[in-house]
Amino acid sequence: MPSPALPESARVVVIGGGVGGMSVAYHLAEQGERDVVVVDRAELTSGSTFHSAGLVGQLRSDPTLTRMNVYSVELYRALEAGEHPVGWRESGGIKLASSPERLQEIRRQISWARTFDLTLHEISPAEAAQRFPLVDLDGVVGAAYLESDGYLDPSQLTYALAAGARANGVHVAQHTRVTGIGTDAGRVSVVRTDRGDIACEVVVNCAGLFAAEIGRLVGVRIPIVPMAHQYLITEPFRTREDPALPTLRDPDNLVYFRQEVDGLLMGGYERDPAPWTATPHSYDAVPSDFNGRLLAEDWPRFEQIAANAQRRVPVMGEVGLRRMINGPEAFTPDNEFCLGETAVPGFFVAAGFCAHGIAGAGGIGRLMAEWITQGEPSMDVSHMDISRFGQQYRSPGHTLARTVEAYRRYYDIPYPGLQREAGRPLRRSPAFEWHRRHGARFAEKSGWERVDWYDTNAGPVDGARPTGWAGRYWSPAIAAEHRATREVAGLFDESSFAKIEVTGAGAAEFLQWVCDNDVARRVGDVTYTQALNEHGGIEADFTVTRLAAGAFLIVTGTGSAAHDLAWLRRQAERRAGDDVRIGDVTGATCCYALWGPRSRDILQSVTPSDLGNEAFPYLTAQELTVGDVPARAQRVTFVGELGWEIYASSEYGATLWETLWDAGRPFGLVAGGYRAIESMRLEKGYRAWGTDLTGETTPYEAGLGFCVKLDKAFLGRAALVAAKAAGLQRRLRAIVLDDPSFVVLGAEPVRVDGQVVGRVTSGGLGYTLDASLAYAYLPVDAKPGTQVELDLFGKWVGGEVVAEPLFDPAGTRVRGTGP
Repeated sequence: MPSPALPESARVVVIGGGVGGMSVAYHLAEQGERDVVVVDRAELTSGSTFHSAGLVGQLRSDPTLTRMNVYSVELYRALEAGEHPVGWRESGGIKLASSPERLQEIRRQISWARTFDLTLHEISPAEAAQRFPLVDLDGVVGAAYLESDGYLDPSQLTYALAAGARANGVHVAQHTRVTGIGTDAGRVSVVRTDRGDIACEVVVNCAGLFAAEIGRLVGVRIPIVPMAHQYLITEPFRTREDPALPTLRDPDNLVYFRQEVDGLLMGGYERDPAPWTATPHSYDAVPSDFNGRLLAEDWPRFEQIAANAQRRVPVMGEVGLRRMINGPEAFTPDNEFCLGETAVPGFFVAAGFCAHGIAGAGGIGRLMAEWITQGEPSMDVSHMDISRFGQQYRSPGHTLARTVEAYRRYYDIPYPGLQREAGRPLRRSPAFEWHRRHGARFAEKSGWERVDWYDTNAGPVDGARPTGWAGRYWSPAIAAEHRATREVAGLFDESSFAKIEVTGAGAAEFLQWVCDNDVARRVGDVTYTQALNEHGGIEADFTVTRLAAGAFLIVTGTGSAAHDLAWLRRQAERRAGDDVRIGDVTGATCCYALWGPRSRDILQSVTPSDLGNEAFPYLTAQELTVGDVPARAQRVTFVGELGWEIYASSEYGATLWETLWDAGRPFGLVAGGYRAIESMRLEKGYRAWGTDLTGETTPYEAGLGFCVKLDKAFLGRAALVAAKAAGLQRRLRAIVLDDPSFVVLGAEPVRVDGQVVGRVTSGGLGYTLDASLAYAYLPVDAKPGTQVELDLFGKWVGGEVVAEPLFDPAGTRVRGTGP
């Protein structure tokens, strides 16, 4: 039978007929978008979907991904009960702890589960064996069980989604190869195929292994690497009368299991992974005829996994093997999905599923459909947004190194502070060599080498120190640097902070629209503000300095640099009438922060400019010289102390640092790292984007209502007006734990009167207060004085909601008017 004619136009073209593409199409149709065409180079599921193991585990370390997976299970249940079942087996899932450290992780995950109403609970090794009788418990110290986990047939799922999409008018064109993508005025306008062209407004790249290749057709870099992932299926050895088995994961031994009819399916994540087709000097080159195919079996590389599997499930060494599956899966450099709109307007991507795409497919489809039809997703997916990847990922070598490391560490315990090693060092401050000579302990963020602390500052422990996970990557130098800054002054290298210039005749009008605060003030004024989405959620959090009538400088965090830059450019594209240019000047400019009660004295000793309160007020910027270096100083702080951030062209960076250091030594200046900054900002109550602030939290909820200027128009204003009229339901609150030896890591549930009412956003030790601090969104009636409990690794620890800021509540130190 000849294929149906290819439509000449559609509003949305989805490229890829795997589980991702069909989920996007299904949910687009569910949300009312009927003018959709799906094209696939071969048959549906002929990419990586057909060889997926099909496990669906819901609980992850990330709240958004957990919610996405929970929705997936709800969808799979509904599909299973419908006209097109998906082979869903809600078998339950067991996660084993084969080490005390893993048991700690399990207990931490159990505490997360409380905030999602997931019935994850700890079970004994004996109960694990009762539910999965084939297991050998040697070395097992504990386990967790989630009854709603399961598995399904990925191909059946894809065809069920396709049937639902077709029923709602979606056109599915198989054996249709994309040969090009055209643009009009920079926006996607046509998809070219070997069967004809399709004019369109939106393209969604769900091409899986071929996603990076499709991206290159429109000049977009999608940093994914196909990785060979293997699993095997045994011959049948169980009877139909045997009870069904739950899924089983033993991450300490790198293996997973599930029932496969009357046998077992077993796979894992080996320590010597094999990237496929990508090299350090070339992008992926998946063969054009690689459809519905597998790679050759690689038994030598599977030996470690096979040995671990036999150790944990001895029958694996006795039963026959029906087949080995070696199929490439698209992995990203951080094991997170690649979702969202790219730098080319109208060109979206949903790829890089990292072997857990079946669990997330339902949630991916729903969020991507929202993104396309409503302009933004309903959940905070900034850490999955493709815009998070900086320009360094244009390098095939850097992408490959980071992705191979991510695969190798797939089952590793994500200890806070644990550093990645691949692709380092890459981005370095002009003062990098000075830091290294003076004992810096570096941590990497967005490719930057940043000082966490200096080992040379470590001394005897004085006061509280973290225990457990929080103390694993910790040094007494952190407390020393914190206290020295509070007592004298600290010098910090913030060159990694993103610097974004917004210029042009329309720059002021544009920034007034994207910022909730009034940023179009006098030249030299510095304004702290948020940028909101349509729901009033905080998309970005930064300072804006007016440099000239049509020139502004945005300074934002290292980790949010790529996201904020892409988001601003996207808003500028949507406001096409504005005369505005947005440029990243991060690498061209160094930035050093000098903070503390003696900071004015130190800086004054090397500049002729008057640094007094009247001559140089708080939240202003001025051009000056520091020694022989031309610079701009901004009187801002992220630690709650008097001080300045000092900016200069990067070629002056080494000299500027040495000038400040030499000037400060007679005063007792200490060089410090980001861990000291973090502890001081917690004491002062300054919010951190990505934890305390997200696209799902409003300024009012975050206690930042003072930034909101409702007397002007701005993106998200209508949502804030409605939220204000309805009244707040929750508020970010500060908590002091009763026992300072307990330190939160983030995401711990918080309960009041035995009821879980919130989740920790951030926290840590405050060394001036000698207290363990936490922040959490709690009901508005949980006011200061409210007694709370926090679940830390299965132990409920007491605490009290307190008024903030805890440190210098009058703000006299910041303004230079107090001690």
